[in-house]
Amino acid sequence: MSDAPPAFQELYQAELAYVVRTLQRLGVASADLEDAAQDVFVTAYRRRADRDADRPVRPWLFGIAFRVVGNYRQKAHRRREIATDEVVAAAAGPSPEDDASTRQRRELLMRALDRLDLDHRAVAVLFEIEGLAAPAIAEILGIPINTVYSRARAARHKLLDATREMRGGKR
Repeated sequence: MSDAPPAFQELYQAELAYVVRTLQRLGVASADLEDAAQDVFVTAYRRRADRDADRPVRPWLFGIAFRVVGNYRQKAHRRREIATDEVVAAAAGPSPEDDASTRQRRELLMRALDRLDLDHRAVAVLFEIEGLAAPAIAEILGIPINTVYSRARAARHKLLDATREMRGGKR
């Protein structure tokens, strides 16, 4: 990004951690994180003229990351890679002040997210983790709002089922 204009370099520095976290949450293998993040910013640089400067940058970057992740998940599937526990722990992103129960809940959520396909996972991350509203999610992913609602509902059920199963059927 050294050839990029200063404003884009600032964007890169400010949002790199967010992009990496997003890629992890969407299931990119640790071996591909650096390359995937670079692909997100290369695409963002190429499409910077299309970005509405009056709107937040993170949803725009998430949309780009979502498309990049599709490519990396296909590559990983061809190589038969799966996310490791290290990626799960990193994706949760606990800070030093987090207590053990918070870290366990985050790890459980990340393992449950790993069980979702990319379409449901993206909606779950945007809705449940990023806290975005359905209309914003529909715009970011380029899907109808009713599809957002149905994927969010299905993802929530799948996440609940997965977490119950991982906890041994406890409620």
